[in-house]
Amino acid sequence: MSCILHIETSTKVCSVAVTEDGEVLFKKADQEGPSHAVQLGVFVDEALSYIDHHGIPFDAVAVSCGPGSYTGLRIGVSMAKGICYGRDLKLISVPTLELLCVPVLLYQEELPEDALLCPMIDARRMEVYAAIYDRALNPVRGIQADIVDEYTYLEYLDHHPVYFFGDGAEKCKAKITHPNAHFLSGIQPLAQNMGPLAERALACDRVEDVAYFEPFYLKEFVASTPKKIL
Repeated sequence: MSCILHIETSTKVCSVAVTEDGEVLFKKADQEGPSHAVQLGVFVDEALSYIDHHGIPFDAVAVSCGPGSYTGLRIGVSMAKGICYGRDLKLISVPTLELLCVPVLLYQEELPEDALLCPMIDARRMEVYAAIYDRALNPVRGIQADIVDEYTYLEYLDHHPVYFFGDGAEKCKAKITHPNAHFLSGIQPLAQNMGPLAERALACDRVEDVAYFEPFYLKEFVASTPKKIL
């Protein structure tokens, strides 16, 4: 049995959840932000009170590790580290782009077997931070900063249905018009969806060094100009 506190602050949404063996016991989210500095402490206090009140053995803290907002990630990771130090808990990092895929894999009906998933985080202008995964969440292409035009994902779109989602996907609709391109709306990185990824990491003992762990800030990725296919 495992009880995990989840913290997600990589975008303007601030969310916290508690899961036990895959079941969401507590969740709070503020989607009106960014208001992480104000709301995160309140949500975490409520979550810890819930855990303590119900006498649940507490195993770990999971935090979204980016890419994402510098300020948001810094606040979330600092909070997670403080709890781990104070309660002698394990720290789990959950990649934000993988987290975005969870609700798509769990709730999207009739997802083709050969579908590829392309979660996107908005950066600026026509730039997004994205990766491509198959349905088993195996990376087909790692995280990159993409300047999006009609050629950016052509090598994947020519052979697979590709599903684009996340807060960077909406602005790409006008550029990516391939018939194999599908856009899903309303997909956000939320703490309540971190359970499957965090529990898998904990089961494999993939935990972070609390003292030295740092998230992956957007600034650490270098934008790649897409190649035109002639």
